Amino acid sequence: MLRPVKVLVVDDSALVRKMLGDIIRSDPQMEVVGTASNGLEAVKAAAELDPDVITMDIHMPEMDGLTALEHIMKKNPRPVVMLSALTRRGAVPTIRSLELGAVDFIAKPAHLPAEARAMSEDVLGKIRMAAGTASTMRRSAFQAPRLASRFKERKPATAKAIVFGASAGGPKALAEILPELPENIPASIIVVQHLPAVFTRTFAERLDYRSGISVKEAERGDRLEPGLALVAPGGFNLVVTKGGSGRVALKEADSVKASPAIDVTMASVAELYGEDAIGVLMTGMGTDGAEGMARIKEMKGKTVAQDESTSLVFGMPRAAIERRAVDCVVPLREIPEAILCLL
Repeated sequence: MLRPVKVLVVDDSALVRKMLGDIIRSDPQMEVVGTASNGLEAVKAAAELDPDVITMDIHMPEMDGLTALEHIMKKNPRPVVMLSALTRRGAVPTIRSLELGAVDFIAKPAHLPAEARAMSEDVLGKIRMAAGTASTMRRSAFQAPRLASRFKERKPATAKAIVFGASAGGPKALAEILPELPENIPASIIVVQHLPAVFTRTFAERLDYRSGISVKEAERGDRLEPGLALVAPGGFNLVVTKGGSGRVALKEADSVKASPAIDVTMASVAELYGEDAIGVLMTGMGTDGAEGMARIKEMKGKTVAQDESTSLVFGMPRAAIERRAVDCVVPLREIPEAILCLL
């Protein structure tokens, strides 16, 4: 029998600590090994109790969750799932936590304890997923080559499009590799990251700040242009339609909070760009993107997948590989080089 997943619960609210503790204990394969009410206690407890997973609130006294997360990731990395409010105000610290290495986040309900039962499945599912990422969390930090000089004098022969698809672990991975693409890259770029609607604009703004290329949240009618990256907005599926080198159409997803679908975007890019399409599937749980990558290959485009050793969660790349929809599998740090070689 497998030993239970050891969880440390960190929140300044006693009510939230109890609620999360009750949810976690409801699963016989999990146990709460400790609690903490602020970041200072969390850093100490993480070292002493050696939990498999930590749930961490963002806003706490004495030391907030982001500072505690930074300390933990530097000293003894382990999977951390943040608690976040699904609001515009909560977007910046939540995206920052994902960039710092948090595995995922749990949406903190506005009404407690009335909504505790409704969030049980989300809490348990994300803790299970986080527990499976421990070995990846402990690997060395990303060190990317500087590639910007490669395309200084090159001109694109034809319009090309690159679609990045990612889920769990994606914000951190994309924040590391998108800045490595030269600002005069001869291709338009679309980023489909699984995030709810209130977070995608902040995510795009942070990528824009870090990168030489321009990055923005996509809007209806946006034109695809070389050196511009459009981030699919949460709550919508982004489809590329004819018009110039391609224009953005947005179709509502199943619900307002739904993440954009990678498959939908990749399939539309494959149809419009054919052999000039490049699909890049990165870390994430599930199978979204496998079908889209297969469609790009069918249309004679090229496909790249992040390898298992650097993927926080290898589900999505594995699904595409098993479908024989991937041309090359590379570590995270080599994705920019692979893309530039394909261009």
